[in-house]
This record gives sequence, C-alpha cells and structure tokens, in this order.
Amino acid sequence: MNKITMNSRLLAVYLLFLGLAQVSAQEIGSIEFIAPELGGLIKKEAKIEVLAEGFQFTEGPLWLEKEKMLLFSDIPANTIYKWTEAKGKEVYVKPGGYTGSEPRGGFMGPNGLYKTKDGKLWICQHGDRRIASMDAPLDAPKPNFSTVAGSYNGKKLNSPNDFFMAANGDLYFTDPAYGFEKGFNDPKKELAFQGVYRMDKSGNIKLLIDSIQAPNGIGIFPDGKTLLVANTQGKGRGWYVYDLASDGSLQNGRVFYNPGNIREPGGCDGFKIDKKGNVFAAGPGGIWIFTKEGKLIGKIKVNNLTAANCALTPNGKTLYITATQYLLRVKMR
Repeated sequence: MNKITMNSRLLAVYLLFLGLAQVSAQEIGSIEFIAPELGGLIKKEAKIEVLAEGFQFTEGPLWLEKEKMLLFSDIPANTIYKWTEAKGKEVYVKPGGYTGSEPRGGFMGPNGLYKTKDGKLWICQHGDRRIASMDAPLDAPKPNFSTVAGSYNGKKLNSPNDFFMAANGDLYFTDPAYGFEKGFNDPKKELAFQGVYRMDKSGNIKLLIDSIQAPNGIGIFPDGKTLLVANTQGKGRGWYVYDLASDGSLQNGRVFYNPGNIREPGGCDGFKIDKKGNVFAAGPGGIWIFTKEGKLIGKIKVNNLTAANCALTPNGKTLYITATQYLLRVKMR
C-alpha cells in the first residue's frame, strides 16, 4: 500500500470519527427557547458539548476562575474530578466523600463543592455525613479532611447535599437523606426530618425548615434578600423562595415554580443564579432557565439523562452541566 493511499484511509477514518463525535454531541440534547428573554443569554445556534464521560453520577460542579479548572463530584465513585481545557478530566482527590473503612455502596461520595475566601475547598460529604474542609492546598489536593458541620442538637446530619455562603458569612445548607445505603428509612438515620440549616460564622447551626421532603439545591439571589431552595421529590416537588430576615431566618415561604407531573428523568436539583438573577436549575429532563421572577424562559434538554447540577463562570459566558455519566458545556453570550 503506497503512502498516499494510507494517508487517504487515515484521513477517512479521522473524518468518520469526527462525524460520529458530532452526531453524539447532537444527540446528547437540545436547547428549547420558550420565551424571548432566553435569546439574551444563549445564542440560537449554541450547542451542547460533551467535555468528558465515563462517570457514574456527576454532581457539584465548581468553576475556579484563577486556576481555570472545573471541579466536580462523582458520588458513587467517591471521587472529586477536575477538568481543564488542556488536559481534560483527571482525578483530583479520592476518597472525596466517604473515608470510613467499612465497605459500602450507594451515593457515598462527595456532592456540593465550595471555595472559601481563604482558598479552602469545602465539600458536602454524603458518606461521612458532614460538610468538611480539605486540609490541603487547592494545587496539591489530599484526602485529609476536618469537619465544618456534622451534627445538629447532638445528632449526626443525614447527608449534606448543597450549600451557599451569604455575604455576611452565614452558610446555608440542605441535608436530605440520599447518602444512606437504605435511603430515607435507613436505621443509621438519626434525624426524623430532612432539614435546611443556617450556620453562622461561630459555627452555631440553626434549623430553618424541616417540612421539605428532599431539600436539595440552595442559593441566594444577588439582592441578598431572597433564598431559593429546590425540593427534589414528593408532592411538593419544585422550587421555593423565602424572604431573608435581618437575623438570617426565613419568612414568607412561597412557590417559585412548580414543574407539574413531568415524567422526564431527574428531579429539582442543584442550580446557579447569575448576576442578574436568572436561575439555571437542574430539573426533569435537563436545565430549566428562569428569570428572577420565576418565569420559565427556556430549557437545556439532555436526552434520557439526569441533569443534577450546573456551574457558571463569573463572566456568565460558559455553563457547565453535570448529567449522569457526562460533563457538558454550553457557551453562552
């Protein structure tokens, strides 16, 4: 076989590979423009890109602007991964959420991630049933952790899921029961409810809500006056807003958006709020996009996948999505 023929065949194989890759990216999902406002955030020709795959269940994406990398969790794999444009996916730290010696399965690993002002990585650890701080620099990660929040009224938390730091240093977090091997009725569960909590800078933890069946994503709007919480499942599935009082308590709870009886994969999960108050929320079938008033303006649909969470870059130009075995990206305006 001469060199020209060989090169031609290699080129054909390469082009075929590119074609398959493009089909895969197209089949991963689509963007639905429901209201004109979405056009100000995402271009009509925007695509959903597959950045990495081969995971078990991805969650908790955190974009680190200075380091130009994304951290995200694979909960069943008990691993925190990092992704960079140069190297793609790499293991960042393992174990990331369960450090016990007794073998176990289920959603034992890390979930929500947060970088503190002093450069610490905080982790919602399902298996260890706490919010923990990684006792190592961000550029030299090690599975060494200390507890930030692990109990309420002398009882161990369920499995902290997501958190948000207010401007005054108060930490708001959700504590459903997804980290237990036997679910919400696991005999190891010590609390009779799934709570939403506030921890002040002194480490004092106060229960804010105990009536939500499965509190999940949590965040505060840019005005600092309104808190948003997702309820993943049950009759009250949806997103709820509360007014933040001056003492950090919640008042005037009300529905932000009710998704109805949609049967697509996924529940109301993690979300991010941009600088203008637009909400990018994991919901049934993909990422639901709302105005700050709760108007649904569009969806980023991920076919037959569970979109669990997302992360925005500070300039609002890039949205990263964790969806079952994938890490996805949508470039925006």
